[in-house]
Amino acid sequence: MGRLLLPAPPPPSSPAVRGVMQGNRSVDTRPELALRSELHRRGYRYRKGVAPVKGLRCRADVVFARARVAVFVDGCFWHRCPQHGTRPRTHSDYWQAKLDRNVARDRRNDDALTDAGWAVVRIWEHEDADAAADRVQTIVDRATPGRPAAPPNVAAPQR
Repeated sequence: MGRLLLPAPPPPSSPAVRGVMQGNRSVDTRPELALRSELHRRGYRYRKGVAPVKGLRCRADVVFARARVAVFVDGCFWHRCPQHGTRPRTHSDYWQAKLDRNVARDRRNDDALTDAGWAVVRIWEHEDADAAADRVQTIVDRATPGRPAAPPNVAAPQR
């Protein structure tokens, strides 16, 4: 499967835009920290920012290796949230290709992890940390023998 080629990155449209883009974190974002904090408070231990499968160029935000569960906390802009994703008007050709490539990469990684026997959980940055932790807890509990099960009334968000 060929990679989508991106046009050359355009210059920032203003100094303010440049500052915002430089300020975007790739790890330890507020939604990630909130989710990890809630999972830790519930007694779950995990690894963060590691590749679940050797050879796969993919780092999950939270990894439960024994349960084989990989959790990704996706930003609404970067991963095209159906509720909050926006389409930039400036340099739209570049951003269209960039965001298309991000989503295609997410799907490839999800498929590769699933094929390798992993459960993949994708959480949007706008989701409530408690509700997201409920979803993760349910999946980890089902995959880990000997752990008490989570409450059964946990609903998955729309993707």
